[in-house]
Amino acid sequence: QVQLVESGGGLVQAGGSLRLSCAASGQTFSAYAMAWFRQAPGKEREFLAVLNWSGSNTAYADSVKGRFTISRENAKNTVYLQMNSLQPDDTAVYYCAGRNGRWYLAQTPGEFDVWGQGTQVTVSS
Repeated sequence: QVQLVESGGGLVQAGGSLRLSCAASGQTFSAYAMAWFRQAPGKEREFLAVLNWSGSNTAYADSVKGRFTISRENAKNTVYLQMNSLQPDDTAVYYCAGRNGRWYLAQTPGEFDVWGQGTQVTVSS
């Protein structure tokens, strides 16, 4: 089973961009579909984006479609989330998650096997 560590969060002004990274340990990263979620204070964990083992198939939440892009580099055991046009409503703790299974694009938290510890993203107005 892989272990996940996110990085790249921080403080950004509205309209700015950030790229989050999620580094996976272990030799089975390419067997996992990977996703990004976020959780704001007092709210449920929200699905953002998911991609299959090769990155050939993706799915996005409507709230981030066209602004966020998920990608992966299996040679580096890393998945990314490029976030553009950030707004204060995007402020949250961002988590990466993995599901053992190459093709299925799960979108609910309970379907994922492993989680990172989260990275804070704060967008100022």
